[in-house]
Amino acid sequence: MAREKRRAPEEFSLSFLDVICCGFGAVILLLMITKTVQPQIIEASTVNLEGVVANLQEQLFEIRGDTRVLNRDLNAKHEQLSEYEERIAILRGQLASVRSRHDSIQVQTNSNDVVTEQLAIARQALSEEQKRLLGAQYKSKNNLIGGIPVDSEYIIFIIDTSGSMFSYAWERMMSELEATLSIYPEVKGIQVMNDMGQYMFSRYRGQWIPDTPSRRKVIMQNLRNWNVFSNSSPVEGITAAIRTFYDPGKKISLYVFGDEFTGESIAQVIDTVDRINRADAEGNRLVRIHAVGFPVQFIRAPHLQTTGIRFATLMRELTFRNGGTFVALNDFRP
Repeated sequence: MAREKRRAPEEFSLSFLDVICCGFGAVILLLMITKTVQPQIIEASTVNLEGVVANLQEQLFEIRGDTRVLNRDLNAKHEQLSEYEERIAILRGQLASVRSRHDSIQVQTNSNDVVTEQLAIARQALSEEQKRLLGAQYKSKNNLIGGIPVDSEYIIFIIDTSGSMFSYAWERMMSELEATLSIYPEVKGIQVMNDMGQYMFSRYRGQWIPDTPSRRKVIMQNLRNWNVFSNSSPVEGITAAIRTFYDPGKKISLYVFGDEFTGESIAQVIDTVDRINRADAEGNRLVRIHAVGFPVQFIRAPHLQTTGIRFATLMRELTFRNGGTFVALNDFRP
């Protein structure tokens, strides 16, 4: 009985060890199977992704190369287009100048049309002082220069000080203004305003600037950096000048220098100036209006040239109605 009791635990212990060993073996077998399969899957995935990335990089390099070629071609087309636009602007200016000269010659040679002749030549009667100094029978031998009457005793410059004029045509504008002054060796008064009616010299507001060589020099010096606000519409400056400086005993000429008109209505401007600068019994206006057009807007794309065309249209009509001349330049550079 004692021996049987001692054997039972030994048999139980051996069976328990067998079970434990089998369990460990199964776990080891599972671990071996898992470690053998998993690296193969990861390695295959890595190889596939590297191929996709390499393919995408190759496509990216090809696209970048095509983009450089297209950008180079596009820049070349832009440069070519700019050259064409510049040539077109020059040709437009030349065409406008030729038309203006043709119209002037045609009007001057048509002696049968008295009204047209008066508007084209727009001669002013001699003032009382000129009659006293020169005699009633005196006739000026040089009262027309380039089709522009220069027999006025007082001159006013209305200058567009907008960004387009100041940035592109300012040097040419200064040379044209200096040339205009040169055909008036001596006048009784000068005034300089911008197209908004703002005075260059505030202390001469509403007064005439005395005409002296030193004063002309100061005008040119101040004009170089005179960059004040402008809405690119000369009607304010023209009306302010006429209302302020008109005098029945003075012969006055206005010179409008600009490149565009941004106002709402050309007809409204013409009607406004007609009411202010009314004609006398002989059909002569209170002041004479001349204009010089700078083709700055014609360097832009055709659909952006509207304001330049409107300025030329307005000035041709204003100068025609007010005894002056419109000069369209074919280049805005000096």
